[in-house]
Amino acid sequence: MIEVSNISKTFDDIKAVNDISISINEKNVFGLIGTNGAGKSTFMRMLAGVLKPDSGSILVDGISVYESEEAKRLFFYISDDQYFPPSAKVSDMENYYKLFYKGFDSGKLNGYLQRFELDKNRKISTFSKGMKKQLSILLGVSSGCKYLFCDETFDGLDPVMRQGVKSIFAKEMEERGLTPVIASHNLRELEDICDYVGLLHKGGVLLSKDLEQMKSNIFKVQCVFSDKDKEFETLNQMEVLHTERRGSLVTLTIRGERKNIVSIIESTNPVFCEVLPLSLEEIFISETEVVGYDIKKLIY
Repeated sequence: MIEVSNISKTFDDIKAVNDISISINEKNVFGLIGTNGAGKSTFMRMLAGVLKPDSGSILVDGISVYESEEAKRLFFYISDDQYFPPSAKVSDMENYYKLFYKGFDSGKLNGYLQRFELDKNRKISTFSKGMKKQLSILLGVSSGCKYLFCDETFDGLDPVMRQGVKSIFAKEMEERGLTPVIASHNLRELEDICDYVGLLHKGGVLLSKDLEQMKSNIFKVQCVFSDKDKEFETLNQMEVLHTERRGSLVTLTIRGERKNIVSIIESTNPVFCEVLPLSLEEIFISETEVVGYDIKKLIY
């Protein structure tokens, strides 16, 4: 388990990370979502022990991560722009990581390299950005680490490669309990892979929730009520987060249990009523509007 308690980081007069507290459970995919400049990369560098927080603590399986070799053997950190020595080949990086990660699996790496058609004896400097991303991920899952920290993992990967990486994550989670922690600015990219999500904005966490719980507790409902009085009566019985009108069609975003919402609306004999699923982006828009943030300006 990873426990982040009240960490902050300031660069000159810029508060990059402001009093963040998050718990990340094992064998789940945790998605940290935010816009450019929200503090994701700074947070990930502190999580990996590259930067020291000005205040607060970060524990990986109970071990303080900064300047701890024991803690750093538990995870593999993939930065947004992963560094490789100028003349290094894939085989050189394999030998390098084998010195640190005692459980590094060369057989697994070779299998993944063949699957992704990456030449083990080719200089990494000749790889494209996407190929370097692929290599970083393959080295990470082959290291035998418990946690994989990924900053903008899917940036630079084409759709086929993205699905390939997601399938690797699923396989490694099932077989040995890998826990990926993925920072991204793209909500849609993470929706089908994350179990738990946190939204980072201006250095602080707005939300940190189980994705399935969020989806089971907030709904979009499209209705045509028979008259205004019944509409007013119905809306007052529910926790309505957002209302949009197009003629007689009312689209509502409502927090609560599905059966209770449907029961209340149907009790007024509406002309039309349909419950629709919400995307992760729509959920965050609704949740953050409630606390005063216009998320529509922040995500895409």
